[in-house]
Amino acid sequence: MHADKRRWFYAFRYFYSRKCSSLHVSSCAILSAFISVHRRLIIVLFLSHSVAAHAISDISITAERLEHTQLDVKNLALQLNLRAPLLQLQSKAMLKPRAQTEWTQLSLRCEALSSDIQTLALQCPQLLLESSRMKLPFSVIFHQQAGNAPQFDIDLQLDKGSFSDAAGLHAAENLSGNLSMRLGRLGAGWQWQGDINWQKGEIFWQPFYIANGGHRLKAVGNIEDNLLSFNQAYLYVKDVGELSANGQWDMTKSQFQSLQANLAQLNLQTAYPLLFKPLLQKTALADAEVSGLASVKLEIQDAEPKSFALALKDVSIKDNRQKFALYGLNADIPWDYDVAKQVRLRYSHGELLKMPLGNTDIRATLDRYALTSPEVRLSILDGALKLKNVSAAYRDSQWFWHLAAKLEPISMQDFTTALHMTPMLGKASAEIPLVTYAAGSLVTDGSLDLHMFNGTVTISNLTMQTPLGIAPKLNADIAMRNLDLGMLTSTFSFGAIEGQLDGDVKDLELQNWKPVRFDAKLRSSPGNYPKKISQRAVENISALGGGGAAAAIQRSFLRFFKQFNYGKMGLSCRLRNDICEMDGVESTPHGYVIVKGSAIPAITVMGYNQTVGWSDLLARIKRVTEGNTKAVIN
Repeated sequence: MHADKRRWFYAFRYFYSRKCSSLHVSSCAILSAFISVHRRLIIVLFLSHSVAAHAISDISITAERLEHTQLDVKNLALQLNLRAPLLQLQSKAMLKPRAQTEWTQLSLRCEALSSDIQTLALQCPQLLLESSRMKLPFSVIFHQQAGNAPQFDIDLQLDKGSFSDAAGLHAAENLSGNLSMRLGRLGAGWQWQGDINWQKGEIFWQPFYIANGGHRLKAVGNIEDNLLSFNQAYLYVKDVGELSANGQWDMTKSQFQSLQANLAQLNLQTAYPLLFKPLLQKTALADAEVSGLASVKLEIQDAEPKSFALALKDVSIKDNRQKFALYGLNADIPWDYDVAKQVRLRYSHGELLKMPLGNTDIRATLDRYALTSPEVRLSILDGALKLKNVSAAYRDSQWFWHLAAKLEPISMQDFTTALHMTPMLGKASAEIPLVTYAAGSLVTDGSLDLHMFNGTVTISNLTMQTPLGIAPKLNADIAMRNLDLGMLTSTFSFGAIEGQLDGDVKDLELQNWKPVRFDAKLRSSPGNYPKKISQRAVENISALGGGGAAAAIQRSFLRFFKQFNYGKMGLSCRLRNDICEMDGVESTPHGYVIVKGSAIPAITVMGYNQTVGWSDLLARIKRVTEGNTKAVIN
C-alpha cells in the first residue's frame, strides 16, 4: 500500500507541475508547491486508511515555518479527523513564492468520499486563496484510480473570484467558472481532456477587457516529451465566433510545433472591439467601427507558418476620426509559403481623407512575403487614381513598396464640394513616375501637376510619415503659376480682382494635417495684362494686413470709385512657432506694401501687422472669404 500511495502522489504532483508551468498562474503554482512541501503529510493522510486500530481519532500538525525551493510556508495548522464515517481534513497556512514578498492565506476543508483504498476520492467544498489583491474561493472534487495506468479526475468550481496586480495590468471581478480535467497514464506520457467554462464575471488582461462570461474551451490530447498535443479543440466566444483547432505545442520553446485552425464565421462587429481594437491602438484602425463577417484558416508546420486564408463578406470599416471608410468590402486573400496565390479585394464605395471613393476591384499576386500587380485602378469622383507596377514586400517586420501613380482628370468643382470647401472650377490631374514607401515614410519622385483657375499648381518634394497613423506628417513644396485672379476671387467671395497670380510655398510641413512651418509668397504674375481691384477687395486685403486703406477710401474722393488700377501686389507669410511674419511687395519704415497703385484711379494698400498669430490670420481669412464685406481692422 505504501508504494501505491507514493506512486499516486508523484503522479498527482507531476500533473500539477505540468499544468502550472504551461499556464503560468500564480495560484496554481502556490498549490503545486504546497503539495510538494507537504508530501509526507499527504502520505500520512492516505496511509491512515490502512490503520487497523482506531485508537487515534484526531491528528493535529502545526509548523511555524517550512521552506521549499519555490515556496515559503508559515503558521501551518493541519487537523485530520478520523472519527467521522470518512476522513476529514482541515488546514490553514500562509504561503509565499520565493520571488515575491506578499503572503497568501490558504484555507481548505476536505473529506473523503470513499473508504476504498484502491481509489482516492476527495471533496473540498471550501478552498480559499486570499491576499490583499486576491480572493479565489474554490470547490474541488478529485478522483484517482490506482494501478499500472493511474487516472485522475478533477472538477474545480470558482465562485465570484477576484484578483489584481500592483501594475494594474491584470484584474478580475466576480469571476465564476468551472474547470473539468481528466488525466490518464498512456505509455511514457499522459492522455488528457479538459473543459473550461467561463460562466460570468469580468476580466482585464492587458490589453484585453471582457465584461461577461458565456465563453468555453474544450479539448482532448496527450503530453509526452515536453510536447502538448491537442485535437478536437473547440473555443467558443459568445457573440463572436467558434474556433476549431488541432496541433502540437512545444512547452520547452513556448511555440506551436504544428497547428491547423479554422474560424468559420467571425462577427466583426463584436469581435473588433473585443479582440482586435486593443491590439491596434497605435495604428490607423485605433478608432474605427467595423461590421460584417470574416473567416480565417491557418496552418503551421515545423514551427513555421505554412498557409493562411482570409475571407471578408460585406464588411464596412469607418474611422471615427473621418480619415477613411470602406463599405461593401469583400475579399479573398489566400497565402501559401510555397505556392503563389491570386488575391482579390472589392468595395462598393468609401472615402479617404474625406475624398469620395467609387466602386473598385483590386487583383494581385501574393508570393510568400511579396505582392505584385501590374495595375490597380481606384475610382475617385469622375476620375480615377491609377497605380502601375505595384510591388510590395514585407521584411524585418516592416512593409516596403513602390509604384507609379497617375491621377486621371477629376472635376475640381466636384472635389471641393465633396470636401465641403468653396467650389472651384477646372480639372485636376497628376502623374508621378515613382512613389516609394519604406519604414513608415512615403516619398515621391516627380511632381503632381494640378490644372485649375486657368493656371497650374505643382506639388514637388512630397514626403509623408505615417500617412494613416495617429499623427501623420507631410512635407512638400508648392508652386502656383498664372492663376486667374478673376476666377479665384469670385470663387472665394473675396471681391473682384483682375489679373494673374503666382505663388510659392517652400518647406511646407503639416503635422496631423495642420501647418506648423512654411515660407509662402503670393504675388501678381509678371507680364502685361489688365490689373484692376475692386473697393471690396481692397477692404478685405486691408483687413488681412491690418492696415487702414478701407478707412482712407471712405474719407476721400476714392469712395466714388468701385475699382482701382494696380501695378503689382503681393503678400508673404513666414510661419514659425505658430507666428506668421508678414511682408509685401515692398517694405517701408512703418510696414509693407501689399498693393501698389498705378495710373488713375490708383490706390496703395499698406500692411502694418508684421507679426500675426497663425490662428488669428486664419480667422481673418475665413471672415473675408465667407463674404464679410465689412473690414475688420485690429
